[in-house]
Amino acid sequence: MTDAPDPARHPGTDLVAVDVPARRPSSGDEEAGALVDGVALVTLTRPCALNALSFALLTDLARIVEALDADPEVRVIVITGAGMRAFAAGADIAELAEQTPDSLAASEGLRGWERVAAARTPTIAAVRGYALGGGCELAMACDLLVAGSDAVFGQPEIKLGIIPGGGGTQRLTRAIGAARAMELILTGRPIHADEAARLGLATKVVPAEETLAAALDLAAEIAALPVGAVRAAKAAVRAVAELPLTAGIQLEGTLFRERFGTADQVEGMRAFLEKRSPRWEGRPFHPAPPHPPRPRKERPG
Repeated sequence: MTDAPDPARHPGTDLVAVDVPARRPSSGDEEAGALVDGVALVTLTRPCALNALSFALLTDLARIVEALDADPEVRVIVITGAGMRAFAAGADIAELAEQTPDSLAASEGLRGWERVAAARTPTIAAVRGYALGGGCELAMACDLLVAGSDAVFGQPEIKLGIIPGGGGTQRLTRAIGAARAMELILTGRPIHADEAARLGLATKVVPAEETLAAALDLAAEIAALPVGAVRAAKAAVRAVAELPLTAGIQLEGTLFRERFGTADQVEGMRAFLEKRSPRWEGRPFHPAPPHPPRPRKERPG
């Protein structure tokens, strides 16, 4: 049985809430409120400002993600926004309007996106409503992106006389290609969830009210797998954006070889040969998935 969450272990702030382990949203079924072992839920809590990313919020978020990343009990991190209107509608423009080149260069908050992206633990963005500007950049800094059918993505900075500054030009181009990224960045045109999925920006699109539940389901599936192999796989895939092909293949080979001789590699292969469920290191044994797949609801159209 999963222990009750300890709020003192990973305290949140007035801008960023933390639940470890995550708790499933109320849905009226028997799973309502169930804890999700190995999964942390991080929630941006500025709903009155559509969760706009102030420097203080970005700083809190980065510190919290780094603390969760260092916790061996946390195997997946889900990031979402409070309320139904926005994941994060962008930067705090009132704050940004007062900045200078020097103040931006010295800002701890401006490094928030990179600090989230640097986590070794897999991260999942659960996006409802607006994910614009810095909010889109935060979603792209995560490893997987579950979009509600009401999600809207975009990099509208050009309409403010600036350009994306949290990785948007680089991550969007790597996600959807130069031609499409150039159009979206140079025009500031927003795109809806279905187009984001077609372009390769979103991992999956689900009915809006199921967004967080779907993200937690995906997180639970990953958290049930051997943590060392999951982290190695994440590192190898992430390296595609950083390394040329030859160096990337060399890194993959190194990470592949390093898994051999680990307790999880020995157990995983032995379990396969013995036709039984594996018992991963440091993990309670579940002969079957702890939560059955949720029935899919067809979206209109």
